[in-house]
Amino acid sequence: MKKKLAILTAAALCLGLAGCGAAPAATSSDTATTTVPTAGNADTVSVVSTIFPSYDWAKEIVGETEGVDLTLLIDNGVDLHSYEPSVEDIAKISTADVFIYVGGESDGWVDDVLSQATNPDMVVINMMDVLADDIKEEEVVEGMEAEEEEAEGEEEEVEYDEHVWLSLNNAEKLVSAIQSALSKVDADNAAGYEANANAYITELQALDTEYKTCVSNAKRDTFLFADRFPFRYLAEDYNLNYYAAFVGCSADSEASFETVAFLANKVDELQLPVILTIETSDGKLAKTVLDSTKSKDAQLLVLDSLQNTKLSDNKSYLDVMRSNLDVLKTALN
Repeated sequence: MKKKLAILTAAALCLGLAGCGAAPAATSSDTATTTVPTAGNADTVSVVSTIFPSYDWAKEIVGETEGVDLTLLIDNGVDLHSYEPSVEDIAKISTADVFIYVGGESDGWVDDVLSQATNPDMVVINMMDVLADDIKEEEVVEGMEAEEEEAEGEEEEVEYDEHVWLSLNNAEKLVSAIQSALSKVDADNAAGYEANANAYITELQALDTEYKTCVSNAKRDTFLFADRFPFRYLAEDYNLNYYAAFVGCSADSEASFETVAFLANKVDELQLPVILTIETSDGKLAKTVLDSTKSKDAQLLVLDSLQNTKLSDNKSYLDVMRSNLDVLKTALN
């Protein structure tokens, strides 16, 4: 992977030096770069984000400010855990004024790309570094499929849950970090960035209050996923218990008979009205769990982990988190 990235980085730098009149090189990569143009000129501020949530936060902070170029790298349904940057992606990162990435194991490619960056004044935001002590380790709860290394008894390094954007509390802190970065690279518009960030944080806090109200008034404090579970941060925020087939970053989709039986028994035991999946699921495992329950009357619903959101969906981070709240109300009642 590192050798491949070194070759791609060199190609990207050549592409960047080819001049603005050169046509962009074709790419066979599954990634796509989407740019929201503003009043482009030599003083344009370039902000590059790997994932949709941080892109959308930056968009809210920028607001109507002119001269800011926002780019979302992963914009066509590619999973964060399997994403590899294209030559065009690397070139875009190399010259960015602000670069925002998650910072987990899936972003192992970033160090190589940043080591070749051509903008020495770039402000880099590693979201997991910003959150520091708020980062959670991945955990295997009762009934969950163990990772292959753990199942074989091998000693494994601690893995941290990358899905930090699914906490509204984390979102507040990350919005503040993005606002500070933008104010640093574009001091002339710092007051506007601060005002927009504060207004957006107020919206995040209001939605957080709605989540707290939902949970405090709910009949249950447990939800169940016949799927991967990327919602540990959300569960921790609201003291929710959960059962799931796999950890959030698992590549598995086929569960053992024991896991299916355990989840089905929990649905029956706790009289859970909903079996949840994430938006990338084909639903087969959830249907199998449902068919294995005694009552067979639970609903199959989707909680969106924002890993597959595209600009063409015309949804915002808050739109998705509000929709998730509606699903959660059903699951807990």
